[in-house]
Amino acid sequence: MLYFENDYCEGAHPAILQKLTETNFEKVSGYGTDPYCASAREKIRAACGAPDADVWFISGGTQSNAIVIASMLRRWEGVLAASTGHVAAHEAGAIEFTGHKVIGLPHTNGKLDAGTVEDWCSTFYADGNVDHLVFPGMVYISHPSEYGTLYTKAELEALSAVCHKYHMPLFMDGARLGYGLAAEGTNVTLADVARLTDVFYIGGTKVGALCGEAVVFPHGAPAHFMTMVKQQGALLAKGRLLGIQFDVLFTDDLYQTISKNAIETGRKGLFVLHGFAHESGVHRVVQRAAGRAGRQGQVRLLGEVR
Repeated sequence: MLYFENDYCEGAHPAILQKLTETNFEKVSGYGTDPYCASAREKIRAACGAPDADVWFISGGTQSNAIVIASMLRRWEGVLAASTGHVAAHEAGAIEFTGHKVIGLPHTNGKLDAGTVEDWCSTFYADGNVDHLVFPGMVYISHPSEYGTLYTKAELEALSAVCHKYHMPLFMDGARLGYGLAAEGTNVTLADVARLTDVFYIGGTKVGALCGEAVVFPHGAPAHFMTMVKQQGALLAKGRLLGIQFDVLFTDDLYQTISKNAIETGRKGLFVLHGFAHESGVHRVVQRAAGRAGRQGQVRLLGEVR
């Protein structure tokens, strides 16, 4: 049986469950100050090539998005995102609930183009009434995008340059980052992501963990970030539960192994779906979909739920 509902139907990788069981009765300090969180942070820094990065573990993607955006924006600022971006379309107004507007921009197959951001910002600052408007304070992107498309290194470099020009941090939602890094033909590495963004997160929930995301600030987190996490109800007392999972994921390249397996399994599923469609007389529709997927690097077959 093939399931296309989402990529978190199952529990967790057996190695994670085994480690959680093995360490279950160990007595460690709470709130992410335990040895497992410390070890996971060091492994993530090494994988990112960012030895001075701040790494925080948060329970889920929507919490990560809301907390990161709220911690980095000032009261009069909003976040620029593709109109299809998760923060704009599928988080029940979580960002707006923190007091910050999501400013939706046109997209190309789910991706935000540097030229679009440049045009919007230049038009904004040319307006004589900017003091009556929400200022652009951050750019949010997803990799892979909500359409399953991938940014190239050149596209990320262009976005980073525009963000620096207008003094805006670039934030990458990496809920499915592992798949983007493992996709065939990509020229973007984890070190590239750390170099070209101001904050991103490494998704665990959708890449083998029970739950959890690792938020990475390559150049340091905002002041009192932990307090913001606590204030918004996302700081686990048993922080070890997240630390252990990411410590396992970043041991012996397990994160990459899981991600590559997902890509290969998705490809096999596409072939099976194509064969079924051919037998059922609708193969032309699936053939067109498969062609688009191949051209655009898409891995999504059916609707995305996150």
